[in-house]
Amino acid sequence: MSNEIIIAIGAVIVCIIILFIIFKVMRGHKKTELKKVIDGLEYEKNQIATAPVGPELAKVESYVMNDKLKIMYEDWQERLRDIREIRIPKITDMLIEAEYSLSKMDYKSTMYKIAKLEMEIYKVRTKSEFLLEEIKELTMSEERSRAVITKLKAHYRELYEKFEDHENEYADMKDVVAKQFANIYKRFEDFEIIMDENEYTEISTIVEVVEEMLKHMDTVIEELPSIVLMAKNILPKKINEIKNVYDQMVKEGYPLDYLNVEFNIEEANKKINDILTRAKELNLEDSLFDLKVLADYFENLFTDFEKEKLIKADYEDANQAFCNKLEKTNDLVDDIFTQLEDLKNTYNLKEEDINNLIDVRNSLNKLNADYKNLISHTSNNSFPYSKLTEEIETLIINLAEIEEKLDKSLNVLGSMHDDEQRARQQLDEVKTLLRNSNDTLRSYNLPVIPNHYFVELKEAHEAVKEIVKELTKKPITIEVLNTRVDTARDLALKLFGKTKEMVKTAMFAEMAIVYGNRFRTSEKDVDKYLSYSEVLFNKGDYQKSLELSINVLNRIEPGIYDRLLNLYGEEAK
Repeated sequence: MSNEIIIAIGAVIVCIIILFIIFKVMRGHKKTELKKVIDGLEYEKNQIATAPVGPELAKVESYVMNDKLKIMYEDWQERLRDIREIRIPKITDMLIEAEYSLSKMDYKSTMYKIAKLEMEIYKVRTKSEFLLEEIKELTMSEERSRAVITKLKAHYRELYEKFEDHENEYADMKDVVAKQFANIYKRFEDFEIIMDENEYTEISTIVEVVEEMLKHMDTVIEELPSIVLMAKNILPKKINEIKNVYDQMVKEGYPLDYLNVEFNIEEANKKINDILTRAKELNLEDSLFDLKVLADYFENLFTDFEKEKLIKADYEDANQAFCNKLEKTNDLVDDIFTQLEDLKNTYNLKEEDINNLIDVRNSLNKLNADYKNLISHTSNNSFPYSKLTEEIETLIINLAEIEEKLDKSLNVLGSMHDDEQRARQQLDEVKTLLRNSNDTLRSYNLPVIPNHYFVELKEAHEAVKEIVKELTKKPITIEVLNTRVDTARDLALKLFGKTKEMVKTAMFAEMAIVYGNRFRTSEKDVDKYLSYSEVLFNKGDYQKSLELSINVLNRIEPGIYDRLLNLYGEEAK
């Protein structure tokens, strides 16, 4: 056999030995851990067995002086026997079984039995602890209850001293409070009797009763004086003052029905009487809160009264202003509709303009009806002034809208009248322009007046006749009248301007010919051009005559036109 094979075999054997040792060590460790767990469970069992339930139960034996305690004592004894004689021996047997399985290295079975042991020990420990607490509740009740009662007595004395120091604040309720203090004191006496007779099962009940009674007395001492003061003094005075103010304002015509003052006073008195009735039985639940609510309500009533007084003045001012404005608007609309037929005959009103006026009148009629209804509500005191003020403000807004529509209609009518007056004025202005044109034309003895001038003159006179024609129509159509006026004015202005220009041109043309006569013999072609210029002048073509003369003279004397303007310009003007 080769060395390599021998070495390999040796290595395998060594590994097997190591694995066996590790396995043995692990099993030994697991056994040790499980043994610790079992020992711990046995310790817990011994703790339960040595719990001081027995000694505490022995104390109860001296208290057993009635049937109720006897029944409780026997029940506790039975439960203690069950723990000590049945439950704990059972745990001991289960511990032995677990140790046996562990000794056989049956770890799975051991762990199962340990789990059952833990559950059983938990159950028995809980029962033991609960039993001990029940027994201690009785054995320690005397000491604990006396400590509580001592504190309650101290609190009782403190409350009673407060009551005596302020006894007069409770008025006719002081006897009820004193009686309740006597009842609490009686409970302290009952406690001592129970303690003397070892009626320990009743101790907790009477202690709880005393605690509740003193807790209630805390509320009584704290709240009852305030309740008495408010219910018997403050609120009755406030209610009486409210009623006096209310009655006076009603006499003065203030509409206060919406406040339901009389009904609320009646209900408040019922509530106060109910609170006082319950207070005699020291039932103060929500009493102070309810009284404060009533006090706040009546305090707010004073604010409402003052608000009504202020709003009344505002309403009366607004009502007077609105009434005046409404009357003026009514009068104006009545006047317009009284003259509407005349306006229709005078001006060719559009259907839309007439409908707008009718809409204004209808809206105004509705507004008058609404205002009449408002005055009715005011006189019969149906609504508060705050509501009436809101209504009058709405009516004011509606009247403003009606006035705005009316102003637009009046602007249309006024514009028509203004346009008519403007047309008559401008007719005079156009006639004046035509007269001025005629005077200007006559101011210079023109040899010929062009035919186109007479055409334009005729058109201007025809336009004037059209204005007169439109002004004599009934009804007048303002749009057509304005068109006729604009046309006539434009034609008259155009004719006047053309007349001035024609006369001015003729004057300069004649001046140029006269000035050029001095050069007829000395300058070649001057006589020919000036003669032709004279022909044009006599035919009425003044512009060409002027241009021809100036052009000829400009060859002899450059700038002659400007010099002529300087020489004769003032005359031309």
